[in-house]
Amino acid sequence: MRNSETLPLTNESDIIFARREVRSRGSEIGLSLVDVTKLVTACSELARNTVVYGGGGTVTIEPLSNGVRKGLRLIFEDQGPGIADLNLALTDGYTSGSGMGLGLSGARRLCNEFEIVSVVGQGTKVTVAKWK
Repeated sequence: MRNSETLPLTNESDIIFARREVRSRGSEIGLSLVDVTKLVTACSELARNTVVYGGGGTVTIEPLSNGVRKGLRLIFEDQGPGIADLNLALTDGYTSGSGMGLGLSGARRLCNEFEIVSVVGQGTKVTVAKWK
């Protein structure tokens, strides 16, 4: 199992590279095609939010192991403007931009674990995990 890896998220090519890494690492640990697809979709949404709304940041890809269970944790961090109203931001259909408003709420549904911490003026940290 590979070690944790932190990747930059500053532009579209970084988002594509992060998706590719998550797909590769999810397959390596034996996630099903459906679960890999869910995790890659969540990665895409959260990476895009990091770039577009957070002004760029990082994603850390962490292997997980709990006995025989394996998984992947993704930690998205930025030092952007933060999210003033997390409950509103997690509501399906809410968007502060031009998207469909399914990024955060969709990512939450696609993963087994979801946590978000945001401080206005300091940034946002979103942690998701998918288990086999």
